[in-house]
Amino acid sequence: MAFLMAGVMALSACGSNDNEEGASPSTGTPASESPSNSSSASPSASPSDSPSPAASEVKLTKVSQVTNWFAEPEHGGQYAALSKGFYEEAGLDMTIQSGGPGISSTQIVASGKAEFGMGQADEILLARESGIPLVAVAAIFQKNPQGIMYHKGKYKDISELNGHKVYVGSGVAYWEYLKKAYKLDKVEEMKYTGSLANFVADPEAATQIYVTSEPFTMQQEGVDVEYFLNYDLGYKQYGNILYTTEDYLEKHPDIVKAYVEASIKGWNYYKDNSEEINKVMQEKNPDLKLEAMAYGAQAQEPLIYGGDAEANGVGYMSKEIWEGLQKQLVDIGILKSAEPIDQAFTNEFLPAK
Repeated sequence: MAFLMAGVMALSACGSNDNEEGASPSTGTPASESPSNSSSASPSASPSDSPSPAASEVKLTKVSQVTNWFAEPEHGGQYAALSKGFYEEAGLDMTIQSGGPGISSTQIVASGKAEFGMGQADEILLARESGIPLVAVAAIFQKNPQGIMYHKGKYKDISELNGHKVYVGSGVAYWEYLKKAYKLDKVEEMKYTGSLANFVADPEAATQIYVTSEPFTMQQEGVDVEYFLNYDLGYKQYGNILYTTEDYLEKHPDIVKAYVEASIKGWNYYKDNSEEINKVMQEKNPDLKLEAMAYGAQAQEPLIYGGDAEANGVGYMSKEIWEGLQKQLVDIGILKSAEPIDQAFTNEFLPAK
């Protein structure tokens, strides 16, 4: 199981203990115990008809969320909700902690150092089996943007990767699925380091990617590429899941609802105002150019706002998709057993469509 958890940590490389956004830093203390909170300070609190100036000030609930990488278009709705004041309107004093290599958002949320996290659907199931009771409260990506990139025209079927180098993270769940489903038993697995230099140098190589990012990098370098989207290859999992713990959800359902609704409002805003919010995110991640952000925002649009989100709204999750993913993880031995899937996710806090 050690290599599996290594995969979880690699996939969960999100968040840090350094505060990046918000009016004041998160203390890591549950919101209900924060000195700034009281029973009258819930997100739904409202002033009386004729309040005094002091009484009309609604106290905000301090919370923080951990994203799964440095600020980028995949987080656009979260930053939109922060910069446009949607979290504040919902009664939340929000801090966004950006992720980075080797940082586990699941551990940060499980320890109470952040109330909310962002990760992949398989991470939620793996964490739960490991005794970390996370609950998904929204799925930003209907189709996960993870994929396998190759040089243009080289492959028509993923099974043709046999006999060639593939740069991929060790123990990554989707790769274990693809190997079994497509009999990739002759692939030369190479350690993925984040660098694309070896891929570029070898016209027969392939590499793991986010379809919202690396293809743009290759375009800038004049390298023609194509890719397989893992979701379309049968590994159907949601991406950029927003989650919290069972305990926090049970004790603070009003805060969870305020967080989810404000986040979804942010994503609906980002769809038509990505250029504005990309500039906000670039202040936090200056290494990512606006041109790359524009590419990512366009590439991810059908993955976020398409599929079930068209009828049910951004963030919606299907029991069928969750059960299918769980069964795949059990079949390839990554999960030992299938728990009742209803415990792993809920649509209860999504805004009414």
